[in-house]
Amino acid sequence: MLSVGVGPVSFSIGHLLLVLAFIVALIVGGITGRKYGTPIAGTLADIFVVAMLSARIGFVIRYYEHYQGDWLGMIDIRDGGFDMVTGLVAALVFAGFLMWRRASSRRALGTAMAAGLLTWGLTGGAIQLINQQLKGLPEVALTDLNEQPVDLSAIANGQPTVVNLWATWCPPCIREMPVLEEAQKRYPGINFVFANQGEHPETIQRFLSEQNLDLHHVLSDRQGQFGRVTGSHGLPTTLFYNAEGNLVDSHMGELSRASLARSLERFDPQFLVAYDEAVGYAE
Repeated sequence: MLSVGVGPVSFSIGHLLLVLAFIVALIVGGITGRKYGTPIAGTLADIFVVAMLSARIGFVIRYYEHYQGDWLGMIDIRDGGFDMVTGLVAALVFAGFLMWRRASSRRALGTAMAAGLLTWGLTGGAIQLINQQLKGLPEVALTDLNEQPVDLSAIANGQPTVVNLWATWCPPCIREMPVLEEAQKRYPGINFVFANQGEHPETIQRFLSEQNLDLHHVLSDRQGQFGRVTGSHGLPTTLFYNAEGNLVDSHMGELSRASLARSLERFDPQFLVAYDEAVGYAE
């Protein structure tokens, strides 16, 4: 399960679990705060904000090279770029400081944070175990733009494969296409597959021509089976399969160069030799 659809809107499971953990912390904090006479809802909100800001700053610092020339991209959180380790450390340090300064709130705040972290850890672990059961590339009916059947495992051919689920009517899909096109050229050891969801090949071809995109392995999933099989309920969704065909990462929403680089790190480094580096070695 990668995302949940609520009406016309879809949410990443990872983001929903984070919100759930925060809500649990608020509920537990409200109960314990009432018991000890120390309301802590505002304090928990402050900790959450500090954690998210720190996670974003940590991510930008880590992938700074991919943001050069794109300063607005640093604050555009639509790419889902957060370094959760940095955010967690910042939250714990800030919470520890607050508990040191405010002795009366220690029990309530400590209990609330423990409940939130436990909820986040247990639910996240359970979802990860479920996703690990998705062994192998999905067997779905895909065709090329000439409406000929295509075997996804034949395209993979023992290499890591990035499958992008998209549609021509999806604005974030359109915005991320140049990023994926650039990566496709840069990493010849990785297959990039663009599985359009539910549209006719003529519509897809017209879109590629209008956008002046040169993409390999553009396929049509007329029945939208790929999304259903993988538990994705929103577009764009990008799935990362290693050389053995196992799902090692997923990203719902628009990809930036930085968020794509983070996910590609899940692949064996031998497949991440860039085209310019490979040429250099050959010379």
